[in-house]
Amino acid sequence: MYTKEEKKELVKRFWIEFDEYCSQLPELAGAKKKWLLHRTKISHLAMKFEAGRKFADVILEINHKNEARRLEVYELVEKYKLLLEDGFPEGLIWDFAFVRDNGQDVCRIYTRKYDVDMHRQKQWNEIFAFFAKNMLQLQSNFVDIRDILKEEILTLNRLER
Repeated sequence: MYTKEEKKELVKRFWIEFDEYCSQLPELAGAKKKWLLHRTKISHLAMKFEAGRKFADVILEINHKNEARRLEVYELVEKYKLLLEDGFPEGLIWDFAFVRDNGQDVCRIYTRKYDVDMHRQKQWNEIFAFFAKNMLQLQSNFVDIRDILKEEILTLNRLER
């Protein structure tokens, strides 16, 4: 077991080493901002990495606090399922009722790598490779639909006023 401080240091080292790993990838070398993450240009929609004791995830998350709005945005995104899943041979996991560890309800579209543990340094390169490959693909697919999705969400907002 780790103390709270040891775990904090391990997590910090994990993300620092992931950043170093990414800076060595030709498709990311020299990029000031490597990942969209919260800069998707659509409010309440973010891209995330998560690593834990049993798996690692690359995620597109809809985190609007209003459940009806969150589900409406999820349905809009779902219309582009084929485009979003391009390059993912097994597809993506679509979960409209995901509950985060903190109890917050969100919608998630993600891919998962099982049987990895971020606490095991020897598995870090495997996790990093999974993260980079899948986030590059998901981010690219998302950017292809972002403008039209953003316009549809704006239209939905105008109709509800």
